[in-house]
Amino acid sequence: MKYLSCLSLLFLSPAVTAALAAVDNSHPDEGEPASDGWDSPHTGNPILPGYYADPSLLEYDGHYFVYVTMDPWGSRTLGCWQSKDFKRWVFRELAWPTKETYTSPTSKSAMVWTPSVVRAPDGRFRMYLSVGSEVWTGVAPHPLGPWRDANGGKPLIPATWNEAYHMIDAEAFVDDDGSAYLYWGSGWNWRNGRCFAVKLKPDMINFDGEPRDVTPTNYFEAPFMFRHAGRYYLSYSNGKTVTNTYQVHYAVGDTPLGPFTEAPNSPILVTDEYRQVVSPGHHAMFSRDGRAYILYHRHRVPYVPDTAYRQTCVDEFRFNAGGLIEPVVPTHVGPKFARRESADRLAATATASSELGPLHSASRALDDNYATRWAPAVDARGGWLKLDLGRVAAIARIELRFEYAWRPYRFVVESSTDGSSWAPLAGSDYRTVPSSGSPVSLSAATNARLVRVTFPPETPADAMSLWEVSIIPQSLASP
Repeated sequence: MKYLSCLSLLFLSPAVTAALAAVDNSHPDEGEPASDGWDSPHTGNPILPGYYADPSLLEYDGHYFVYVTMDPWGSRTLGCWQSKDFKRWVFRELAWPTKETYTSPTSKSAMVWTPSVVRAPDGRFRMYLSVGSEVWTGVAPHPLGPWRDANGGKPLIPATWNEAYHMIDAEAFVDDDGSAYLYWGSGWNWRNGRCFAVKLKPDMINFDGEPRDVTPTNYFEAPFMFRHAGRYYLSYSNGKTVTNTYQVHYAVGDTPLGPFTEAPNSPILVTDEYRQVVSPGHHAMFSRDGRAYILYHRHRVPYVPDTAYRQTCVDEFRFNAGGLIEPVVPTHVGPKFARRESADRLAATATASSELGPLHSASRALDDNYATRWAPAVDARGGWLKLDLGRVAAIARIELRFEYAWRPYRFVVESSTDGSSWAPLAGSDYRTVPSSGSPVSLSAATNARLVRVTFPPETPADAMSLWEVSIIPQSLASP
């Protein structure tokens, strides 16, 4: 498989460059579904169950890893999702970096955010991330770690390096010859963003020369560098992410350090409010099976202005004969390889103790769509979600995808053959076991027609929401 990525993927840049250069623009029919509505079942977008921004993609040893900012506005650490097939993702909370370990006199109050993870020419993995208004860097032998600080416990780029601008959104790029570069920078108060770039020494920590201001037209933040057909494409975001103005632009140069000229057809990814796509941006790019894709965040549905509940999506992009990137059509269905299917779980109908309304009905927890979820009424205290298989079936396990993968949840899962007698599943006793993660997987090994997720009576409404509940039959359980 060929692949690309810089804010994200990047094993060795020659493979990255070759992948983009070999992108096939013929695009035979993939069997697109009839509907691309945001609330349609079995969609590929969003690819992750929850609110995640600023994605960085890495492919290694048959697995994909997506590193993300945990919304709203970051958390004490980064989020990481792992998948073998780009459909079923497992949440891996990283033990490093944390706000506690990466707080310095200049880090300010903001949390951990905007990761960039690449594989360096020496085979190790490098991470660049922001804490407040500064950039830190780490190293690990594997995408999941153990990660450790790589710069002596101090920021690689402190806020004081240039206090006129925001020192965030660092992105690494390794060129065909193994030379590494770093790009970063934003502005304050959603204005006057600047992009800085520097060549890195082989250790990918120290600067090889003085940083340059390479800011192209309409730049605000989130730079991403890749090479295609011998030229260097600097893509980036402009606008304000908490409004409907955020979008992706790009500029082209002859060297990794520019100068860069914005392309005549920039921007290439913009808001489409009619289709419920609001403020797409802060992206990564990669290729898969000879096609090029953009991984980016956009707002949840329904969009609420001045909030930062963003979700990670992927769509295809193409080059035209002149080397320009054609405008990206943002979709809800996503590429075929990212679409989730229901064939690996038992069909069911759902009811609940209460619902927040049609957009958050019980049935939303069964639609293979991470834009939708079940949520109880806003004044609910405690509650339940019940699934009916329509017949008694042999169950292997229950998978729960809660609204927030990193928060603890207290609940009990019970099964029944007749709706009168209920038995709790092992490990789901909310009186003793708070759980977190995504998916939360509970072994069942029982026969049941009904499955019920119940929350304690004191549980507030915002601690009970579920993106999806999957009941896996014994016939499909892994050995």
